[in-house]
Amino acid sequence: MNLDAIQSALKERKFSAWLFYDHHHRDPIAYRVLGLRPNMMVTRRWFYLIPTEGEPQKLVHRIEAGHLDDLPGNKRSYSSWQELQRYLQEIVTPYRNLAMQYSPQNAIPYVGLVDAGTVELVRSFGVNVVSSGDLVSQFEAVLNDEQIASHFLARDAVDRITAEAFKTIGERVRNGGTHEYEMAQWILEAFRRENLISENSPIVAANSHSGDPHFEPRPDRSQPLKEGDFVLLDIWAKTKAPGACYYDITWTGFIGQNPGERQREVFEIVRDARKLGCETVRKAFADSRKIAGWEVDKAVREFIQNKGFGDQFVHRTGHNISNAIHGNGANIDNFETKDEREILPNTCFSIEPGIYLPEFGVRSEVNVLTRPGKAEVTGREQEEIVLI
Repeated sequence: MNLDAIQSALKERKFSAWLFYDHHHRDPIAYRVLGLRPNMMVTRRWFYLIPTEGEPQKLVHRIEAGHLDDLPGNKRSYSSWQELQRYLQEIVTPYRNLAMQYSPQNAIPYVGLVDAGTVELVRSFGVNVVSSGDLVSQFEAVLNDEQIASHFLARDAVDRITAEAFKTIGERVRNGGTHEYEMAQWILEAFRRENLISENSPIVAANSHSGDPHFEPRPDRSQPLKEGDFVLLDIWAKTKAPGACYYDITWTGFIGQNPGERQREVFEIVRDARKLGCETVRKAFADSRKIAGWEVDKAVREFIQNKGFGDQFVHRTGHNISNAIHGNGANIDNFETKDEREILPNTCFSIEPGIYLPEFGVRSEVNVLTRPGKAEVTGREQEEIVLI
């Protein structure tokens, strides 16, 4: 735990303190930010308060009294619920605005981990509980140099695998055949060769399956791939280094030489929407203007709505990317939630608009990495439908 960095962040955001709480490992964020062992036995509630200035405060149960001993601060121990409430009140009442892993109306489920009853208890002491969302982004999503380097290593491998996957689909279709599940397994084997790891299977989806945003290629639902098919590949992976950052892309292709006019039309709208999203972020960072995730989604979504496909764009524009494929930083979202968290420098996220029709769907996904004063797309950007 970096106490100085946490207290500096609290001052910057004008919070009085950050209160961490857990019971039965409900809040993994607390363990990562505080540097606690993730596998310790937690059968009783503990609290840890970091004020803007001064000593942190601990509150632990007497039968698990050593749980926070690796952290600095003063310790109180309780046994009864009356003691817990009395000591907790003493700890929190000096602080007006207390950040917790709380999200108003659970708008950001990644952050809303503290149960409603605990929030009610803390508020009953006359304390204003506010969301720790931006703090979580700063300490969970901001990447260090090693993580950024790992993202580019994953990029190089995944871009190669994606290009080879399209080539292999074409070769197999013309020499005996293949199907969606088989190609998903081919990609997983390529990950193993490249020393990459991934959460879940990549998506290989043809025709109507590509119109299902999170289609899962399984043996019992796998379609053969054939000439004239529209194919979507969604591929994400990271290196095996501790804390490595994912790379996550989606490309689309056509098995043959002549995609349909409708396919070209929808692809070009999605491609241009993707470019608009990236440019919106680039311009904000170049102008040193703070920008939240919802603002980028709004620009992209309005573009697609104006093209007549608003009802077919059924998910947010993008998600934070870190050592988890869906990380805890700002999402590019004004649809599923209104993500008002600031997009911070040295964070990574996807821009991936999509239009999903009954007969096919198009998603075009790139990753954007922000730095102080600039933002960049980290990999190749698809400009045309791949002819397989």
